[in-house]
Amino acid sequence: MGPGPDIHDTPAAGSERTRRLFVYNGGFVTNRRVRRILQLAGHSLHLGLPGPGDAVAVWGNSPTAHRGRRVAARRDVPLLFIEDAMLRSLHPGRAGEPPLGLLIDSRGNHFDPAQPSDLETLLTEHPLDDTALLDRARAAIARLREAHLSKYSGFDPAHPVPEPGYVLVIDQTRGDASVTASGADRARFLEMLVYAQQEHPGARVVIKTHPETRAGHRAGHFDAQDTSDRVTLLSDPVSPWSLLEGAVGVYTVSSQLGFEAIFAGHRPRVFGQPFYAGWGLTEDEFPVQRRQRKLTRAQLFAAAMILYPTWYDPHRDRLCQLETAMEALAAQTRAWREDRQGWVASGMRLWKRRPLQGFFGQVTPIRFADDPARAATIAQRTGRRRMVWAGKADAEDRETVRVEDGFLRSRGLGAALVPPLSLVCDDLGIYYDPARPSRLEQLIAARAELRPDQQARSEAIIDRLRKGKLSKYNLDARGEGFPADTPPGRPRLLVPGQVEDDASILCGTAEVRTNLALLEATRAARPDAFIAYKPHPDVEAGLRSGAVPPADLARLADVVLAHADPARLLGEADEVWTMTSLLGFEALLRGLPVTTLGVPFYAGWGLTQDLGDVPPRRRARPALAGLVHATLVDYPRYIDPQTGLPCPVEVVIDRLMSGDAPRRGPVNRALSKAQGLLASRAHLWRRPRG
Repeated sequence: MGPGPDIHDTPAAGSERTRRLFVYNGGFVTNRRVRRILQLAGHSLHLGLPGPGDAVAVWGNSPTAHRGRRVAARRDVPLLFIEDAMLRSLHPGRAGEPPLGLLIDSRGNHFDPAQPSDLETLLTEHPLDDTALLDRARAAIARLREAHLSKYSGFDPAHPVPEPGYVLVIDQTRGDASVTASGADRARFLEMLVYAQQEHPGARVVIKTHPETRAGHRAGHFDAQDTSDRVTLLSDPVSPWSLLEGAVGVYTVSSQLGFEAIFAGHRPRVFGQPFYAGWGLTEDEFPVQRRQRKLTRAQLFAAAMILYPTWYDPHRDRLCQLETAMEALAAQTRAWREDRQGWVASGMRLWKRRPLQGFFGQVTPIRFADDPARAATIAQRTGRRRMVWAGKADAEDRETVRVEDGFLRSRGLGAALVPPLSLVCDDLGIYYDPARPSRLEQLIAARAELRPDQQARSEAIIDRLRKGKLSKYNLDARGEGFPADTPPGRPRLLVPGQVEDDASILCGTAEVRTNLALLEATRAARPDAFIAYKPHPDVEAGLRSGAVPPADLARLADVVLAHADPARLLGEADEVWTMTSLLGFEALLRGLPVTTLGVPFYAGWGLTQDLGDVPPRRRARPALAGLVHATLVDYPRYIDPQTGLPCPVEVVIDRLMSGDAPRRGPVNRALSKAQGLLASRAHLWRRPRG
């Protein structure tokens, strides 16, 4: 995503010597995240009076800022101006959410034009001509738009916005520091509204209410008395990017939405003096005369969002680059948007319910109902969405989201009751059933073209999966690899066995749908090959069906690799032949030719040799990076086992590589054995729950 090494491995920044920072605002003491970011940035917070070498911190132009200014002046020590970063959180700070980053400024507040801030100095003096930096800026802008991220991202991108063709006037809260610093008041906002109507005769005018006003925290400058048959107030939690897309003009005093409007292609009309005014990208009613430099959008973004802020990685507890913070917020935002209405779940085994709550019940706890009819009734009565474990879904049900394990699942088997680190939700079908379109199919087709940053991210993921030798279950394998005395000249084919009653076999195969048939078909097609058969871990563990009789194994396979490490085998094989095994996808990641006899999700895109009946709708031709982006970045949801937070795929890769992931314990082992024995008598160990 960024230049050089994977940005997710960027070490925390910080000074060589911790600087004592004296504060006189209670928020510095009570806000744990703020304290931690400042500590990582090289500051230790203190109460009392500063001495030589110390500094004083103030929070923007807060009501308590004057205390710190007075102490700093009297003690002749430097002053640091602290504010939230411009990509902050799901909801405003007054709702109790911690910030994702801070603005730590040694010259002044970025929003106050009275004196140049560190940000203004960057915009004035920094060359901002590094190609890699500007490429990162363009990529980050595209990612913010794609994920619909903003300073406060707690809105629904699907929420309708007005019909295009309106003029957008942006309200702000009364007493906002940037409004006060610009010398603006309600009269200025009313003047701006008049200009918007005069300069766009006949056009509708939409006044966007500030999120804090909508939440009841602070009043805005506009209210119902300012509306008319032409002017309307919009307080709905819509996406700023969708709202900006439909606007023909944007008017603001100093709102960050005006900043975002620049990257949506607008040249906003500005009636204050915000940090983004004066660089040739806005129409300024009150210009800041010292700002004479002309910048591009990428240069403005690079300075304001990449170089200036101090970003925090909540998963690794360290400072990071913008891209890492952005993906952390994207994961949290996706979970909130999908879960905020609440879920009612059916078809979920008892042991899965706690992990499911961790994934989908953090905003509103899931309600479980074994009976699908009862689940439908609860959903209709409460407005919740419905989910079902994919294998229990009614094929005709189009209203229920199907849930399944993800492709980087855990360190241990699902059949052994090891909780998952990833799950997929599909509102169209499910990835292993080619009989109908799935959401994954659509995502793969959409990734036939990748931006450079998406390409780089996918390639970094592939590289780390290879180096970490990661697979779906990441078992502590004990078996051997291919025999050292494999005859030279014979292609080494790896044939992975599968669970024969698995849904991917039942849905994704036709003529070849057993492990025995797979071996027979492979041997018939490749009589010259050295065939290594790897039984499925669940079958080896005695938890699922799919064992091949020993006599047939001796006849068809040259070697049986029991309890072997899949990653090691993929490093030694020349090809993989499979029905629908995920091992075929993992082989693609390692550059191996793959032949499919069924129709797995990765077949039909031009990356495999397909002997199964692939649906003709799979016409897109993504590169491997596109398949990986859709399959591992876009489709699943992940949870960080250390923090319990929704997270991007890179965090799960880190946890699996370091071993910081849940493993099977003795209780899991006993329960999994009992589950296998009682599978046909589920009513004895599963009880209905509402």
